Amino acid sequence: MFSTTSEYALRALVALASDKGGRSTQARELARATEVPPSYLYKILAALRRAKLLAGTRGSRGGYCLARDPQDIRLLDVVSLFEEIRPTEACLLKENHICDDAHPCSAHHHWKHVQRCYREFLETKTIADLATKDVH
Repeated sequence: MFSTTSEYALRALVALASDKGGRSTQARELARATEVPPSYLYKILAALRRAKLLAGTRGSRGGYCLARDPQDIRLLDVVSLFEEIRPTEACLLKENHICDDAHPCSAHHHWKHVQRCYREFLETKTIADLATKDVH
């Protein structure tokens, strides 16, 4: 459901949130831990830093750490940096056909429900939720 860039950004943020020491992590180390190509990750980290989700320090002991509490970083805050979050208007059943509430296809209302649930998931789940090992 997520673009590759969003997925990689979430991996990086979850890895940083999981580090209970709160220390800075070098981009190279983060790339290795998250299995993200380093050159791709550098660009993602720069975008996360511009969005004030990450803080970075330079130097031999430098690296990246979360700029906010992971409980305060919603998945929507991250994913919306890299992709547009909006309901699709394309019909699931007919190519190049627009479905709407007035002219729905047989899947329209079900698909609309899935999209609402996806949006709610992004709005309510945080990096802390993904970083926890306690799964219910």
